[in-house]
Amino acid sequence: MTVPFELPNLASLDELARLVENGRHLYVRWSRGPQADLGTAESTDDLTGIPLPGLSVNALDVEPWWAERPVRLWVARRLYDYCHLRREKGPGVRPWVLRGREVGRGPDNEPLVQDAQPVAWIDARVIAEAEEEVDRQQGNWGPLDRNAANGTASSR
Repeated sequence: MTVPFELPNLASLDELARLVENGRHLYVRWSRGPQADLGTAESTDDLTGIPLPGLSVNALDVEPWWAERPVRLWVARRLYDYCHLRREKGPGVRPWVLRGREVGRGPDNEPLVQDAQPVAWIDARVIAEAEEEVDRQQGNWGPLDRNAANGTASSR
């Protein structure tokens, strides 16, 4: 597959929400980008080192049970849940949106996709907006960060 030299950059949470409202089979991947990922087309289980049959991603499509709630809040939560990966995965890791074909589930029940088609980068400002959006909610919530449980995660 040919990877575009440059992807568009989503600069706001509203832009990402509009993309999700108008598309299907969208996912976010936290990595060094399509050029680094699409050559291998698979992820590896961090615990065991076992190769997985696709790229590990997080779904952006809105679930039917979300009903008429704001898509902006949906995508904010989807980004916020995995924002710890930018620290855990090392320098140069950032989120990007892709379309793909789901081929299975990884060990954390995350979708695994093949035939990834890069769509856009997600700017760091979008992550900040997502964190602000989640912070405004009434519930007690935090990112899905394994290291936070053992005290090794840094604060955002």
